[in-house]
Amino acid sequence: MISKAKISFIKSLHSGKGRNEAGLFIAEGTKITNELLINQNIKIQSLYATNDFLEENNLLSNNNFEVFEISESELQKISLLSNPNKVLVIAEICKNKFDVSKLKNKLTIVLDNVQDPGNLGTIIRTMDWFGIKNLVCSETTVDVYNPKVIQATMGSFLRIKTHYVNLENFIKEYFSKYKYNIYGTLLNGKNIYKEQLTQEGLIVFGNESKGISSNIENFITNKISIPDFSKSKSIDSLNISIAAGIVFSEFKRTT
Repeated sequence: MISKAKISFIKSLHSGKGRNEAGLFIAEGTKITNELLINQNIKIQSLYATNDFLEENNLLSNNNFEVFEISESELQKISLLSNPNKVLVIAEICKNKFDVSKLKNKLTIVLDNVQDPGNLGTIIRTMDWFGIKNLVCSETTVDVYNPKVIQATMGSFLRIKTHYVNLENFIKEYFSKYKYNIYGTLLNGKNIYKEQLTQEGLIVFGNESKGISSNIENFITNKISIPDFSKSKSIDSLNISIAAGIVFSEFKRTT
């Protein structure tokens, strides 16, 4: 049986403040848990699971973390999901050391103040699909360890190196070193399907409602957009995660 103190502690990790203070995050569900169990870069602290999960899973035989068998009703108390899926894991936040030189000769995704956890999670999952490994976020972008982000990535967060930085300082340093193209997705950008796209540089996506901030837009060297083929005045923009998938696909098409 899980104690009230444990329940309170786990619930504290639902918030950014709680995660930062503890240096821990929550992941839920069988798929993500199994990926965590075989990942060498993330250290699991504890696992809370129903008897069904524990009996079915053969990855727990050599664990070096605490395992707690709990009931479905107890899982409901600590979960953020409306329908919890057998298991919840608490793991240590991985601090990726940021080094601009690691971005040389690569495409890197940059997010400027993206706020929706689902959007961030889907972008990370889509990056994983297209083999884009580095993500740089503004300090105001939603936390990658937000449980809703983790859930939306479906485990892809384990394969993407995500960094939170002062974007203006980062772009200045990056461009001074490499002079690569800095692409920005803007409504007044050029038709992406008619542009010559390079295989190194930054691709910047802005806030869901406000777009790329003016101070970051000043650094954009190549403004690109996805044309509105419908010509419908009732549609003003694409969802950012859908737009990201289209943009990634077009860049990879030219490889």
